[in-house]
Amino acid sequence: MTPTLVQHGLQRSGHSGQPVPDGSGSGARARDWAEIQERMLVPLYEAVYQRLDVGPHTRLLALGCGSGLALLMAATRGAQVSGVDMDEPRLRLARERLTPQPEASATAAGSAARLAHGGPERMDTPERGRFNLVTAFHPVGCAGSAEGLASSLQKATALAERGSPVVLGGWGPFERCATAGVLRVAQRLADPSLSLDRTPPPGTSSWRPSGRDDLEELAERAGLRPDGSGRVACPFGYADMPSAMRGLLSTGMFDAALEVADPAQVEKELSEALHPYQRADGTVWMPNVFRYLIARTR
Repeated sequence: MTPTLVQHGLQRSGHSGQPVPDGSGSGARARDWAEIQERMLVPLYEAVYQRLDVGPHTRLLALGCGSGLALLMAATRGAQVSGVDMDEPRLRLARERLTPQPEASATAAGSAARLAHGGPERMDTPERGRFNLVTAFHPVGCAGSAEGLASSLQKATALAERGSPVVLGGWGPFERCATAGVLRVAQRLADPSLSLDRTPPPGTSSWRPSGRDDLEELAERAGLRPDGSGRVACPFGYADMPSAMRGLLSTGMFDAALEVADPAQVEKELSEALHPYQRADGTVWMPNVFRYLIARTR
């Protein structure tokens, strides 16, 4: 992990070490995602782009593109990038990142970026062949997302060339992801009666442990042909406890818990779960392994 992930400070943290609401709701969470959490998956993006030789020949469609960091990384390699996301505040930040400044050249990274709020059907060129790479880095690992993602993948692959790679990302083995234990707090608070080895009901957004074959099952459901996989170390590193809490709360995996539990209780239990990972210098460090599957369109 690059040092900037640990050194990134927060200006809106209180003296108590708890996140301080700034009144902007989902916009603040989107900013926390963009400034703190999104870059934790940079090693995953880099590994996939290197393996697939992403470059000027690449026409990329990203599902769940978030605030656009993965797209920006692909664009700097020369790729033509497009992305869709259901989170409008995050998408606004992606537009800021990927819109070239007036003084930038016409060939600057992001100059041809196309972004849309919604699913892949929002791309206004339905003919097959526009894209030759589809990515879905973020959705897998959040319970209730598989059905909707399978449908989105089917729509996306209709816009891609036959045989194009489709990359699915998700959590690695539970025992190799320190953050998994912390995310159990979200699951327990969202539904105290739900056992940790049981999948939450459809439509919930709470976290659950990843199954060994989750990505393969998703690919099969979407009509894709698996064609390789890999694992990447993606440690989560934060400047201090407040930044760790704000980063994790920005993922959306605590949303279900926040809907049914007192936010102060959610923050208290999250802080307690993070405490074993706080170092003597105040930084928070959690080693994780993420997995990706490369599938092919038929």
